[in-house]
Amino acid sequence: MQNVVKQINIDVNKIRNEFPILSQKVNGKPLIYFDNAATSQKPLSVLDGIREYYTTINSNVHRGIHTLSEKATSEFETAREKARKFLNAISTEEIIFTKGVTDGINLVAFSFGEKFIKSGDEIIISAMEHHSNIVPWQMLCERKNASLKIIPVNEKGELKIDEFKNLLTEKVKLVAITHVSNSLGTINPIKEIIEFAHSNNVPVLIDGAQAAPHIKIDVQELDADFYVISSHKFYGPTGSGVLYGKEKFLDAIPPYQGGGEMIKTVTFSKTVYNDLPYKFEAGTPNIAGAIGMGYAMDFITNLGHENISDYENELLNYATEQLLQIEGLRIIGTAKHKASVISFIIDGIHPYDIGSILDQLGIAVRTGFHCTQPLIDFYGLPGTVRASFAVYNTMEEINFLIEGLHKVKKMLG
Repeated sequence: MQNVVKQINIDVNKIRNEFPILSQKVNGKPLIYFDNAATSQKPLSVLDGIREYYTTINSNVHRGIHTLSEKATSEFETAREKARKFLNAISTEEIIFTKGVTDGINLVAFSFGEKFIKSGDEIIISAMEHHSNIVPWQMLCERKNASLKIIPVNEKGELKIDEFKNLLTEKVKLVAITHVSNSLGTINPIKEIIEFAHSNNVPVLIDGAQAAPHIKIDVQELDADFYVISSHKFYGPTGSGVLYGKEKFLDAIPPYQGGGEMIKTVTFSKTVYNDLPYKFEAGTPNIAGAIGMGYAMDFITNLGHENISDYENELLNYATEQLLQIEGLRIIGTAKHKASVISFIIDGIHPYDIGSILDQLGIAVRTGFHCTQPLIDFYGLPGTVRASFAVYNTMEEINFLIEGLHKVKKMLG
């Protein structure tokens, strides 16, 4: 069979020109930024959009009839429509602006928990979850005297789906699981998980923090009940994100916070809550953050999800091949389906020391538990080094990483 070579429609040099931060030097060396799973850099379109809001529009939304307020409201709601399209939600009523994934998960844990969770119920998460998708459910279980059940992983960093199915009893009221592991890069079989949960009448929340930069998300195709994303993971500003929720659930659950905007009428005897999506958006929102997030979604959409995925897969495959040639280096997380994240260790060298030396060479990687301490504990490690790639990274930068690791070995190995 003849191999088909895919045409990669990415002009990485042109893309890099859109990111001013990449042109600087760190410790006298050109910056090589491989910490994208923690936060990505921001293109000029996002930076200019935020600056334009603050310099030409700055005003509150939904509360004024003057020109600037109407412009701010229009830009804010345009960003909501962009988010609807980005996730392929049915309606903007299903798009709640949040501070990010952590905020969105806490919202669901509180509001869904207040409405639907009682003593003796169970919630399922997985062993590869970020702390943001562990702690809120632990807190809920403590409040409600419920139990948290864990889907185990195998040595490759893949979920044990058969064991998940065994956990799914009539006591389970919610499944909350990551789409892509921030530590291992594993892409989980989300659609299969959702289908099986729904066959048992169990709703599912998906943590899409690491999926949004790399994968086209279609909440209708997935049939997700809740899906959360963070802007700063996909080239947008920090402190902004989206909670998608099916309208039937958002209608049924109580507000997470009270205050302005989330109300329809207020008297001292009774408050009537606002319609969706505003019911869950108490107080003055992060208007500039939402607008900037909308521009980040435009950036991804204009490049094309498939083009981004294809290019990043090339980076991932090349980096994996080169890293495995380093004696004593072991990649942690070897799932069949991965996004552009590689965690690794080098025998006899602490991850922190590796990261510190690489930093002196201008190479930014992450070291430690990556907010997934139970997962790293499963591997019996003190942490890993994580290199995570974005669409502006290059093969040449990967070569510098390899050179840097050889220097680390020469110094400390």
